[in-house]
Amino acid sequence: MRSFRHVRKWKREFKNTVLILFAIFSAAMGIHGFLLSSRFIDGGVTGISMLVSDVLGWPLPLLIAIINIPFIALGYRLIGRAFAIRSILAISGLSLCLAVVPFPDVTPDKLLTAVFGGVFLGAGIGLAIRGGAVLDGTEVAALLISRSVHFLRVSDVILGLNILIFLTAAFFLGVESALYSILTYFAAAKMLDFILHGLEEFTAVTIMSAKSEAIRTAITEGLRRGLTVYKGRGGVNGIEQEILMCVVTRLEVGKIKSIIKEHDPVAFIMVHALSDVSGGVHRRKSIY
Repeated sequence: MRSFRHVRKWKREFKNTVLILFAIFSAAMGIHGFLLSSRFIDGGVTGISMLVSDVLGWPLPLLIAIINIPFIALGYRLIGRAFAIRSILAISGLSLCLAVVPFPDVTPDKLLTAVFGGVFLGAGIGLAIRGGAVLDGTEVAALLISRSVHFLRVSDVILGLNILIFLTAAFFLGVESALYSILTYFAAAKMLDFILHGLEEFTAVTIMSAKSEAIRTAITEGLRRGLTVYKGRGGVNGIEQEILMCVVTRLEVGKIKSIIKEHDPVAFIMVHALSDVSGGVHRRKSIY
């Protein structure tokens, strides 16, 4: 049994290593192949490093490694040793890759540079996270701040930091470069979201209808999705009715809406994204 767990551990670490290697080359391609020649930056620690490098002329690979050190130390304290070791290797690999690999300058077009620079960089950051590491320590710092200042969420801290970075970029690099850099940041954020969640990102759908029984049957038998039934009552008319809640992928939202409208055109539907789903039975395996 111990041997089996050992093999599984090494398989997992091999997978993490492959993901981190792809992450390094993808992020380096985004930075060196697109962004640097146009003086565009990203958000976070990477953006700070690129901005300082542009303004002061200091080597970017060295800045990325040095500025991330305190964040990795925080990661060791908050998350654990394995995370810190993987992150040190990932960031060191990115710095080495930027220093020695001769990436081509892909295009002089500013719009393409901003979008695809963000896509490659976001893919790299996302792959690193899936490999159990980070290429940018911003999230670690945001996590610590949000724990210390309880009314701030991680996303609030990251947004505030990036606003400050892009305002500084507007002063030193010019408004146009700062605006293109914001576009780069959004492209990277969307790509990061896709890498982490993919097309299977889960969405919760809440349905209130007088024909809940027919809708429940259509969803469980037709869409083959599990759901939860609540007992509720209208706040205005006081009529008791069932409230249905199910979890689907975002690709299935349109389909489930069609099923609902087919049975009840005036059904009340709420759709909201989920950050994570685990446990339970949200999808039934097909018996056919």
